[in-house]
Amino acid sequence: MILLLAGINWAASVWHSRIDLTNENRFTLSDVSVKLLQKLNEPVTVEVFLKGHYPSGFRKLSASTQDVLREFKEVAGNKIQYRFISPDETLPGTSMKYGDTLAGIGLFPINLTSQVEQGQQQQFVYPFALVHYKDKSIPVTLYQGKTPLINFQELSGAEALLEYNFINAISKVTQLTKPTVAYAMGNGEPNDIRIYDLMERYLKADYDLQACNLVDDPFIPGDFKVLLVVKPTLPFTEAQKLKLDQYVMNGGKILWFIDRLNAEMDSLQLKNEVIAYDRDLQLNDLFFKYGVRQNADLVMDLQCDYLPFDVNGNGQFEFLPWNYFPVFEGNNNHPINKNLGFVVGRFVNSIDTVEAEGISKTILLSSSANSRTISTPALISGKENVNAPEDAKFNKTHIPVAVLLEGKFISLYRNRLSQAMRDSLARYDQPYLPQNVSGTKMIVVSDGDMVLNSVFKNNPLPMGANPFTYGSQRDIPFANGNFLENCMEYLVNENNLMEAKSKEYVVRLLDSKKVKQEKTTLQIINIIVPVLTVILFALLFGWLRKRKYSR
Repeated sequence: MILLLAGINWAASVWHSRIDLTNENRFTLSDVSVKLLQKLNEPVTVEVFLKGHYPSGFRKLSASTQDVLREFKEVAGNKIQYRFISPDETLPGTSMKYGDTLAGIGLFPINLTSQVEQGQQQQFVYPFALVHYKDKSIPVTLYQGKTPLINFQELSGAEALLEYNFINAISKVTQLTKPTVAYAMGNGEPNDIRIYDLMERYLKADYDLQACNLVDDPFIPGDFKVLLVVKPTLPFTEAQKLKLDQYVMNGGKILWFIDRLNAEMDSLQLKNEVIAYDRDLQLNDLFFKYGVRQNADLVMDLQCDYLPFDVNGNGQFEFLPWNYFPVFEGNNNHPINKNLGFVVGRFVNSIDTVEAEGISKTILLSSSANSRTISTPALISGKENVNAPEDAKFNKTHIPVAVLLEGKFISLYRNRLSQAMRDSLARYDQPYLPQNVSGTKMIVVSDGDMVLNSVFKNNPLPMGANPFTYGSQRDIPFANGNFLENCMEYLVNENNLMEAKSKEYVVRLLDSKKVKQEKTTLQIINIIVPVLTVILFALLFGWLRKRKYSR
């Protein structure tokens, strides 16, 4: 018997399994996560800073984080180590708190406002984790709310993204070489402090960033996983479009952030008005061939960002909604926009999808249910905000502004390639391809400012931050950077890590009003009734036993 018990325990320690009975398969890792964890050669350490006396929502997020890491450890064994740390704890051998070190690397806390019986309570929460591998570390954001108040729907979305956020960080920290991406130049793309956040925070950290001059470079190398085209201001020549076209035909991926119209905030600040007109970038035929049409109009939305306006003309500024800076919300129809926060745009154009053979289209961002478009050229004046906008005019819903295109693209120059173009390709041993064979993808966003950062007192602000409200109570942490990260990861990553992002957690909240009204009844049902049931069963069992043996 002893040998049998010892054998069973040994077998259970070597071979064991579990069944996930949750409706959302909450404790079942995706196949890509399992494969990546099984390939780990060296230990990965995860430090989570969600230890403390937090409101119930963040305690639940902390527990869910522990569940996910426990699942990771079930697969990877000792290759995954994790621990929870309070931001108020001090680093070993120093007097510095962990919270101060997090702020030092750009991980600033949320000034959380929660509702308690005494009123509202404010406290700092650090919803972050650090993933360490050898001598490298990567931060992970566990929660990025749209408002300072606790939103259980957003917390549920954060729980659903835990597996993806951690597995994506582990993939990045353990990769031997960074994927190569390129930033297009030669057509007036910004190359100043406005791209500081784009370059330093989002591109150089995770990718081998190169420059690609579409004027001087004879062709776009196929080694570039993604080519970023950000807010060009000069027209594209046929030679440049041929380079872009053949890059796509050879399997290249392009991420476009295009302003079709010339409408800049600087002109509005100087003259209090600006005329929006077409830049004539000569990209219309290329986009149309690939399946989209960028319209020469402006999207206006009642869901928008705020700007200061001198309403009475006496120098006293008041923050008013500026409908030309629409705020978009992801459609939750794709891993790119899954549980995405608000994304702000500036002077955005609308996009239409058109018929293109073999191309599937997915709308990633669109306007709210209360929006409109205005044709151009158009005079945009700060005086428009003197009167409240006429809501009846904002009668359009979900105007597309960002589209994902996937499939086997057909060349713009099929059946119309000139001999000069053919000779220029042959000069560099680049055979002309009339169609993409293996399939590729691109994303077209009709706003170039979406991935640029504002500048305040010669210092770059985070991507999407409003320089007039940054750091104030009106400041909203827009998710422009998250949208860019998701687009890049979807285009670059060949391991299909986005599969881990498909989970959907259902929020099952108690009715707080009903709980308060029926508190006594619920306590009786949950506490007194079980005790009385046990006592009743004991009395009945004793009576039956006494009756049986008294005979």
